[in-house]
Amino acid sequence: MRVTRRELVKLGLAAGTALSVPSVLRAQTSQNSDRTVRMVLGAFQVFDPVVSATDDTVNHATAIYDTLFARDSKLVPQPQMVGEWNVSDDRKTYTFQLRDGLTWHDGTSVTAADCVASIRRWSEVAPGGKLLKVRAREISKKDDKTFTIVLNAPIGTLLEILAGPFMMREKDASLPATEQVTANIGSGPFRFNHALAKPGSSFTYDRNEKYVSRKEPSDGLAGGKVVKVDRVVAEMGLAGNQQTALAALQAGEVDFLSTTSSDLLPLIESDPNLELQIMDRLGQDMFARMNCLQKPFDNVKARQAMLHLIDQEAFLKVTAPDPRFGRTVTSMFGNETPVSNDENTGWFKKGGDPEKAKQLFKEAGYAGEKIVILQSSDWAEASNAALLLAAELRKIGVNAELAPSDWAGVVARRGNKGPVEDGGWSIFITSTTESTLSTVITEVTLPMNGDQAWFGWPKHDEYEALRTQWSDVETLEERKALARKMQQIWWDYVPEILLGQIVSPSVRRKTLIGLVEAPSVFPMWNMHKA
Repeated sequence: MRVTRRELVKLGLAAGTALSVPSVLRAQTSQNSDRTVRMVLGAFQVFDPVVSATDDTVNHATAIYDTLFARDSKLVPQPQMVGEWNVSDDRKTYTFQLRDGLTWHDGTSVTAADCVASIRRWSEVAPGGKLLKVRAREISKKDDKTFTIVLNAPIGTLLEILAGPFMMREKDASLPATEQVTANIGSGPFRFNHALAKPGSSFTYDRNEKYVSRKEPSDGLAGGKVVKVDRVVAEMGLAGNQQTALAALQAGEVDFLSTTSSDLLPLIESDPNLELQIMDRLGQDMFARMNCLQKPFDNVKARQAMLHLIDQEAFLKVTAPDPRFGRTVTSMFGNETPVSNDENTGWFKKGGDPEKAKQLFKEAGYAGEKIVILQSSDWAEASNAALLLAAELRKIGVNAELAPSDWAGVVARRGNKGPVEDGGWSIFITSTTESTLSTVITEVTLPMNGDQAWFGWPKHDEYEALRTQWSDVETLEERKALARKMQQIWWDYVPEILLGQIVSPSVRRKTLIGLVEAPSVFPMWNMHKA
């Protein structure tokens, strides 16, 4: 008989046994102190947030770099590196002056030239940056602390766009947007410790003693970034084994788990030293992205078939079985953003409609082509969803095949635009932060501009025209109307299928307090040990 993880956990609970702590962490006991925090975070291989926009890379960037503007807890952009700014009466010329005290980790001063180079490099790849590149007549340095952006036409969302790029030294930002910056020298509240870097195992971040924080209270990613610890160690080697990670947390060898399995919640909630904490109230919307360039999903009927196949409640049972942390979702903008709506959502049906899906595959001319689903073996929720999706496809006669790898392998393979026979893919499962879905110009998953779009490469010119209009409207009512038009097209085209909204609680020792709650990243400032 095969013993499942759930059964092992139950056996441990029944016997009152403690989960074993890895010897490598026991050996580090003497290194742990009240001024060092150990956080179990996701592993990543790319340091550069321009080259890779995965949450784990962005989390790293949030520690060592800074941004011109930053979104507060209500997603409103607030000045961060910028001290003062103004805009001309015709709203085409913006002038930005950097605040005092900004220095790079190598001791040199942050200059306007650094910022201009950083914006230009980022604008080569980011959706919001691409719009800025088209609309900007000039982005130039005025003096060492001042730069200007002169537009051909006003952009109502410019400050929102400028909350996106991390500022880098001019010498680093001079690299092509496709070439990774590995110096890891920023101006942010933490320094990356190259000497202690253990790729795949752990990265170490030391307090930047020369960082000058803003005076405002911390609010989301905006406001003051006051560092109250000397060092943060990101324990990535534990991220793929949640039982071992929890054992380390229980033993006090780590202080924080960014995520945990629902199977382990009873054990966590029974431990008087541990506490669950929701770091992102709106959580993530999980979805399956399809490759619109290759068979069978180059045919809209096949994509629409997937829309009718999905029973979200069944997927939530394997991704968020605790009803406190999962719910169905039908809007491309999520359940709770200001522009969420019910336009063109008649496809949603309790239990799904597999017969309708089967008919649509037939109308698409599906002839038994292999559908390859990338399965992330070290992300339990995504792995479970991939298994269920493959099973549901096979039930209606579709030749579905799983391609298991770690998440880094999924990230590497999803960039292949070729057929599955040449190492391509048909579907991969991921999630996006729900709260950012209303930031239409900057959210990477929303464009449908073909080769320039996010993985899956959907293309729809009318939709793109509507999306571009987002930067020209300023009232919420105008944006709501535009969102409905966009969603009508989105669910006719079907670039992806929703699997549910999931809120994943983090776990911390009760002695770790002051954590900043923010979407998709885990800020290292403000927290400290009681």
